[in-house]
Amino acid sequence: MASIAVSTTINGDEVDFICQPDESLLDVLRNRLGLMGAKEGCGTGDCGACSTMVDGRLVCSCLVLGAEVEGTKVETIEGMAEGGDLHPLQQKFIENAALQCGICTPGFLIAAKALLDQNPNPTETEIRFWLAGNLCRCTGYDKIVRAVQDAAAEMRGETA
Repeated sequence: MASIAVSTTINGDEVDFICQPDESLLDVLRNRLGLMGAKEGCGTGDCGACSTMVDGRLVCSCLVLGAEVEGTKVETIEGMAEGGDLHPLQQKFIENAALQCGICTPGFLIAAKALLDQNPNPTETEIRFWLAGNLCRCTGYDKIVRAVQDAAAEMRGETA
């Protein structure tokens, strides 16, 4: 099988890589580019642990081929913080103890960011609906929802 050369932007940086035609974006991120944040939980798009954004659209990177991101803008958990400053979602996940083992956390954070990018003032029901594609076996979902609500309020400039 012939390798494919791909040029894309990942977390604001121009990136070129070579991949196999059947290689998933998740495998490219982890095995070729050393971006270990997205995790493979299921490999079938059911758990959300590998969530990334491609051109502003939330995707399971285990279901996207690496070759499909040619010319796109990819965002991963590694690009969420700015320098040493955590994104408000990351900070609120810590403050609300919305994580335990960490396998699902990057996917939840990317999914929550995608939600807040589209809807800066979601209801609890909207948050729960939006995050329904992400599964957690450790924390339960209340702390995660609370962390997203707190981050949304902070990002809107509201004080706690």
